[in-house]
Amino acid sequence: MAVHDDCKLRFLELKTKRTHRFIVFKIEEKQKQVVVEKVGDPTQSYEDFTACLPENECRYAVYDFDFVTEENCQKSRIFFIAWSPDIARVRSKMIYASSKERFKRELDGIQVELQATDPTEMGLDVIKSRAN
Repeated sequence: MAVHDDCKLRFLELKTKRTHRFIVFKIEEKQKQVVVEKVGDPTQSYEDFTACLPENECRYAVYDFDFVTEENCQKSRIFFIAWSPDIARVRSKMIYASSKERFKRELDGIQVELQATDPTEMGLDVIKSRAN
């Protein structure tokens, strides 16, 4: 599975310049490559992000989560989310599962990984608990 250069470029922008809040990636099965499907600007919320994930198709996503620690420090964590809903096609779930590690290696700087098969597994409460 190839990774389009734009994926790495957009991730680098998110990580270093913080010009994006999130990136949603999809696998183009015909071209056999991962491409950028959507980029969210820094003002967008976690709800905006989750609304971009199709309910019946797999996706990879990266989300830059800002939070304040108990010591009142401003921090951020870069989450990699493998979205694989139960109702997605079996073939699609297999392709995403088998390509995940290779794709993740292309994105240097991921701090937390989540695997979600339904929205409750990647709710904001889950993100907050995994960020610390």
